Amino acid sequence: MRHIGTVRLESNKLILRRFTKDDANAMFKNYAADLEVTKYLSFEPHASVEVSKEVLSEWISKYDNQDFYIWAIELKENGDEPIGGISVVRQDDATKMVEIGYSIGRKWWNKGITSEALSMLITFFFDEVSVNRIEAHHDPRNIHSGMVMAKCSMQYEGTLRESRINNQGKCDSAVYSILASDIVKK
Repeated sequence: MRHIGTVRLESNKLILRRFTKDDANAMFKNYAADLEVTKYLSFEPHASVEVSKEVLSEWISKYDNQDFYIWAIELKENGDEPIGGISVVRQDDATKMVEIGYSIGRKWWNKGITSEALSMLITFFFDEVSVNRIEAHHDPRNIHSGMVMAKCSMQYEGTLRESRINNQGKCDSAVYSILASDIVKK
């Protein structure tokens, strides 16, 4: 892979950019503290804006690493306020694989925003980083997350039983993927 780090990406509707320390209040308010948003995620809801500040501080300190990828999801019409985040949660250079995870504020659910952000990353990782495989996992009880993956032409590969832990406890993990060769076939 040719790692280039978290670079700014834009579509007609979205900006994917690096988080800044000034994003803490919006991160906390828009999604990180919401029990419904974090229900099936592996990070606990932020108890205070101070937790959001600590998380952002850690991420910002890693942005100089070329293999570190975490973006704020921003609607162009909203200005510079993050409404969610999308990132590489696991990667394997040997197999040229990245696993993508995402979360978005409830106010922006079912508007195509998350699938647009994921599509942007699929293009970015195949075209710019030269990955071979992009995968994403979700708790099968969170059917909308699987719908996002399917909408982005990711193929369902199966469910790993009791293979992950999220805020609901031990859970199954539905696996979706797309390969570089899948794009060539289209």
